[in-house]
Amino acid sequence: MSYLRFDKTLMTNLEESLPKEILRSNRSGAYSCSTIVDCNTRKYHGLLVVPVPELDDENHVLLSSLDATVIQHGAEFNLGLHKYSGDNFAPRGHKYIREFDSLQVPTTLYRVGGVILKREQMFQHFENRIIIRYTLVDGHSETTLRLQPFLAFRSVREYTHENYAANREYEGCENGISCCLYAGYPRLYMQVNKDNEFVYRPDWYHGVEYPKEQERGYASNEDLYVPGYFEFKIQKGESVVFSAGLSEIETAKLAELADFEVKIRTPRDNFYNTLVNSAHQFIVHRTTEDYVLAGYPWFKCRARDMFISLPGLTLTNNEVDKYEAVMKTAQKGLKAYMKGKVPAVNIQEIDMPDVMLWAVWCIQQYGRLVSMDKCLKHYGKLLQDMVEFIRSGKHPNIEVKENGLLYIEPRTGYVVEINALWYNALMFSVDVCKKTGDEKTAEMLSEAAAQVAESFVEVFWNEYGYLCDYAVDGYRDYLVRPNMIFAAALEYSPLDKKQRKSVVDFCTRELLTPKGLRSLSPKSSGYNPMYVGPQVQRDYAYHQGTAWPWLAGFYMEACLKIYGQSKVGYVDRLLVGYEEELFYHCIGTFPELFDGNPPFSGRGAISFAMNVAEIMRVVKLLDQYNEY
Repeated sequence: MSYLRFDKTLMTNLEESLPKEILRSNRSGAYSCSTIVDCNTRKYHGLLVVPVPELDDENHVLLSSLDATVIQHGAEFNLGLHKYSGDNFAPRGHKYIREFDSLQVPTTLYRVGGVILKREQMFQHFENRIIIRYTLVDGHSETTLRLQPFLAFRSVREYTHENYAANREYEGCENGISCCLYAGYPRLYMQVNKDNEFVYRPDWYHGVEYPKEQERGYASNEDLYVPGYFEFKIQKGESVVFSAGLSEIETAKLAELADFEVKIRTPRDNFYNTLVNSAHQFIVHRTTEDYVLAGYPWFKCRARDMFISLPGLTLTNNEVDKYEAVMKTAQKGLKAYMKGKVPAVNIQEIDMPDVMLWAVWCIQQYGRLVSMDKCLKHYGKLLQDMVEFIRSGKHPNIEVKENGLLYIEPRTGYVVEINALWYNALMFSVDVCKKTGDEKTAEMLSEAAAQVAESFVEVFWNEYGYLCDYAVDGYRDYLVRPNMIFAAALEYSPLDKKQRKSVVDFCTRELLTPKGLRSLSPKSSGYNPMYVGPQVQRDYAYHQGTAWPWLAGFYMEACLKIYGQSKVGYVDRLLVGYEEELFYHCIGTFPELFDGNPPFSGRGAISFAMNVAEIMRVVKLLDQYNEY
């Protein structure tokens, strides 16, 4: 039985099935995304959503959806589902669904009278192409299948509406057609791997509505263009493959390609394998560089997210080559920034004050999990350059104060996690220097680290037994926030064991939820745990009580480091809450954040790299403890 499987009872109940989304992507960052009942509920949804670099740096929805209709004895049964204004759904094809599973690829089983039709969806790994295989499992009468494509040709940030600029012309290609609605877009090739009739019947479907955009306070409806439909006979036991891509394909190869795409996928048959599949979706290749996307469907590559995510996404699964490929790109960006040049790579927010500190942590994980010798060979010089760049005061957003601590902008002042990371970076650099025989530099950095440790406790430790979030001009912020957990979880901590234990205990009592650490304690003023409503309201709640799984990754690591074997069972139980989450929201992955209060609903981006990475890292860390 499939690990991620949903039966008829759930699938036909739209209240239960519509919130569950499915995402597949490829190495270019293109993706296919919808709900498990194939009803698009976001403007970001679509069967074929691809980057069009000739236009901008956004993804674009080309093929929004594909409605299949079963025809027997002249009766038509449309399996599609769209939402229109006024809470109207049509043509309500979900009522024919018998089950859905995602073991290898998203697979839906429909039953229409005596007809049983299986639909398998594959997003090609190395090309921007969606492949859908229809198999007539059973059918006692002559059966015709009709496929009706809904086209958008627009950015994921926009909507399309009926207009006279859309080019309705099409060209024939092998067993299909190609078309391009607007100048600047690539042609879309839609083909079937058997003889078929394309019936040209151009029309606009008006008022398609996306309820997720309504929830977020945005405009929420558009019109979609349907050029016509493909129609063909299908026999019992026969499989027919539909392809939509940016290039024409030999249709005789589609059946083999569909088999290959299924075969190469790691089965989502348990918690960890499901996370591995999710992790692969974030690592993309653009031209000559590799990146980590922060999340789907709207995030791009952000420097902080990349360095925090990279070890969990790659090293935990022994995918060292992927780690090194991304770091090759990252090095270009970091070196250019340190030279005062605009980085040629497409990494956002590389100037943020904590980015280099997280880069050091990221390199540290490589040294720990792969090899210190290889770490020094590949990244030793970069590590030394980053630490010296900060120490010498060259970073424009960081000031090294006389007490050794880092004072930053824009979150003004001494910030707790920044300085915990700084201490960790200095101490790791000491180890590196000793490894290379540079005792003089090691001694100098060791003295600097000792000063940071003393100042850290003096500035951040308070009389209640936890760490203040920041300090500036004599003011200390006593709000209980999760940023202090890094001082307890990092390899090198400026705190003693008793202090680290107290930090963990505070996080446990006031911040821990089944879905992550809250960004603010419920006991603190300004607590706002519900990430709902329009943008302004959501922005206010973002760091005021919502829960973040990636922070729980460091929390669980701290528990294991401080308490050892006695906390193995506890961490194992905490992970159950994250495994349950794979069956909700975007199935098989974790959303960006959760409400900080029950029922801890998932919010924000449907799949978030740091969350997947940190839970993977903890799973592997727990395995190490279970070996003893």
